[in-house]
Amino acid sequence: MRVAVVMGSDSDWKVMQGAVNILKEFGVEHRVAIASAHRTPEKLAQFVHDEEAAGATCFIAGAGAAAHLPGVVASLTCRPVIGVPLAASLGGLDALLAIVQMPSGMPVATVAIGGAKNAALLAIQIGAASDEKLARQFADYRKEQAEKVEKKDQKLQAEL
Repeated sequence: MRVAVVMGSDSDWKVMQGAVNILKEFGVEHRVAIASAHRTPEKLAQFVHDEEAAGATCFIAGAGAAAHLPGVVASLTCRPVIGVPLAASLGGLDALLAIVQMPSGMPVATVAIGGAKNAALLAIQIGAASDEKLARQFADYRKEQAEKVEKKDQKLQAEL
């Protein structure tokens, strides 16, 4: 599996790094780039083209404000695109609304504002649909998450 991660500005890296960290944790091949839908549209188109040729299963695109990046990526590929709304202005609500309001026929999956980690987990779930090893890794991850909650509850119960 390969995932392409793109953001419009280096200021987005603070959030988008969460997606990259998850991809690394799962051993998922990935490429990360800064390419603006407005300022460098040719670079963005080339990135999408190159990543498709390299076998990208899906794209994760982080964007704030008008948040056109995920939609433009979706217009350039038939692979799944996951949009991460970033809190550049209006607490990220403008970005969230821009990403979820894609026109009919041009879907972009959307996670929570700043939800880059969940974007990577969704990308992994997409890949796990056809990769048994990745599916087992994801199931183990979910089990570990549940165990962490149980340990926290045991600690709390011991303190009460």
